[in-house]
Amino acid sequence: MAQTRTFNGAPFLTTRWTRVCLAKDESEDGRRALSELCQAYYEPVMAYLRSMLRDAEAAGEMGHAFFAKMLAGGTIHTANPERGRFRFYLLGAVKHFVAHQREAGTRLRRGGCVTQLSLNVGTETGESPGLHVAEDERLSPDAVFDRQWAITVLARAMEVLRVECAGTEDEEARFERMRPWLLGEAGYGDQAAVAAELGLSAGAMKIAVHRMRQRFRQCVKEEIAGTLKDESAVEDEMRSLLAALGG
Repeated sequence: MAQTRTFNGAPFLTTRWTRVCLAKDESEDGRRALSELCQAYYEPVMAYLRSMLRDAEAAGEMGHAFFAKMLAGGTIHTANPERGRFRFYLLGAVKHFVAHQREAGTRLRRGGCVTQLSLNVGTETGESPGLHVAEDERLSPDAVFDRQWAITVLARAMEVLRVECAGTEDEEARFERMRPWLLGEAGYGDQAAVAAELGLSAGAMKIAVHRMRQRFRQCVKEEIAGTLKDESAVEDEMRSLLAALGG
C-alpha cells in the first residue's frame, strides 16, 4: 500500500504500479490516484515538451492538453506494468500524443474543451517550485526528460526524508543544515562549521551525515522501486538516474 505524506503542501504518495492500476478505475479513488500521478510526473513531461517544441507557450498548451486527456482517463489505460518502467510508458505516451496533435494539424488552446479539469500542480506559470531547472539545449528532448525525472525523484525522496526528520525544531534544523551534503552541495571545510553550530563533535557530525546519506539513498531507491514491475531492476534504474544527472 502507498505511504501518505505531504509534498509541496499536497498529499505525497510513494508511486506504486498498484496506484497506476488504480488510476485506470473510474471510481473516486481512481480519479484521485490519477491526479496524484499527474502531479508526480508533471515536470518531466513539461521539460520534454519545452525542449522538443522550443516554444514555452506551445509547450504549455500541449502539456495542459496531454494532462487534461490523462485526467479524463484517455491515456492511462494503456499503461501496463508488464511492459517495464513507468517513465518509459509516460515518455512514450507524450510522444504519441504530440505526434497525433501534429497529424491533426490543430493548435491547442489552454484548457480547450476540458477547462473543468484542474491539474492542481505548479504555479501560475505552470511550473512546480523547487523542481524545475533550466534545460540544457545541448541535450536531446529524451535526455531532458530523463534529467528532470531524476531531479523529481531526488526532490520527492528528499521530502520523504525531511518529513521523517520533522519531529522537533532541533531535528528540522539539523536536517536543513546537513541537507547540502546529501546532494554534494557543501563546500570544503563547511562540515566543521556546521558541527560547531549544531553542538556536535567532528566525529559525531561525520556519523550523522553518513547515516543521513544512507537513509536518503534508501528513500531514492524506494521511490524508484515503486515505478518498476521488477524490483530487481532498481540498481539499474539508479544507474540511469545518476547518468541522467551527469548529462
